[in-house]
Amino acid sequence: MNTNPTPLTAQALIAYGLFALPLALLALPVYVQVPQLYSATLGMPLALVGTTLLATRLLDACADPLIGHWMDRVAPARGHAGFVLMSLPAMLVGYLALFNPPVMVSTETTRVLWFVVSLVLVYLGYSMAMIAHGSWGASLTQHRDARARLTSMREGFALAGVMIASALPAIAGLQGLMIAFVITLALASLLLLRAAPRAEVRPASDGHWSEIIAPLRQARFRWLLAVFAVNGIAAAIPATLFLFFATDKLQLPSQAGWFLVAYFVSAALALPGWAKVSAAIGESRAWLFAMLVSIGVFIWAAQLDAGALLPFALICVLSGAALGADLALPPALLAGVIAAAGDSGKREGAYFGLWTFATKMNLALAAGISLPLLSWLGYVPGQASEAGLRGLVLAYAVLPCALKLAAAALLWHAPLKDV
Repeated sequence: MNTNPTPLTAQALIAYGLFALPLALLALPVYVQVPQLYSATLGMPLALVGTTLLATRLLDACADPLIGHWMDRVAPARGHAGFVLMSLPAMLVGYLALFNPPVMVSTETTRVLWFVVSLVLVYLGYSMAMIAHGSWGASLTQHRDARARLTSMREGFALAGVMIASALPAIAGLQGLMIAFVITLALASLLLLRAAPRAEVRPASDGHWSEIIAPLRQARFRWLLAVFAVNGIAAAIPATLFLFFATDKLQLPSQAGWFLVAYFVSAALALPGWAKVSAAIGESRAWLFAMLVSIGVFIWAAQLDAGALLPFALICVLSGAALGADLALPPALLAGVIAAAGDSGKREGAYFGLWTFATKMNLALAAGISLPLLSWLGYVPGQASEAGLRGLVLAYAVLPCALKLAAAALLWHAPLKDV
């Protein structure tokens, strides 16, 4: 077992974790800004946008286990840094194309084609970067305290990126957001590749294709993946529908960015606290407590009326604090599961390939189910009827709480308390 071969100093943690910031600058706009951009601005039907996001996300997600397996086979020679470097061109080109459809894209067919190609490039680069970055971190240490510090640092920078991505469009528009992405991607990549600690990477037991699903032979990983998937869908649905809820239900479109900032600032401030709680009672118990807090707070959103600025801001702050646990504790638990299975330093790619597959399926299902469902219920962005608003409230607040309750029940029974 790898036992922390390189000291994880504050400088080392920053060099490793900062790369999560530009990844967040990529991820959040794709999930939050793209549905509105392509439906409200470019005129694509909402159901078509949701179906396109679902189809491309499914294709991308299915590739993740293959990417993870390939990384495990090549990593002993190339290292995780090589895969990060390979991911950069696709991320950059896809991101810029997605938010800059040319004027010549005038027909629905060409808009969909541009949309699909841009998404595929973004997803491919993002997948390689996420799997490589996560595997890199999991290979550095298996000590509970150290892995919680590492994941908290990484998720703290990710939250900083999310906050920038939330506020910057209102201040500098999408063009300002794209400039920030390019600059931070260059700087964070340089720091990661030159200064982040590196652990020894050993070949997996064999290179057979069955290694792709080898992690699923571990009961702990199956339980953790199930909890992560259900809880992830519960979180992804409100993220997908947030702008619609803030604009049409609350009628506070100008405050939407600040609601997101309050949500993510609260999550960032809560990260050190969750790390301490998890060190005291274990990551699984701390995560369960956070889920229950989130349910108790977020169900309040179903009762809000138009103009409820302060109540919704309070919901954002309290549910954001619970989000800190959702971000930091599952990957720390995953590192513990990998170590308990004896796979540290040789099979992280397979685990993170399946992990990112689950992450993307969560987001794909959130967009591919909730958006067509809202359309079926009669909700039209900017023209919401009373029935459409009822459907929006059900999808945004009630359904996620029910799913999170199911995730909490799974976590309660999962054999993860001794990881």
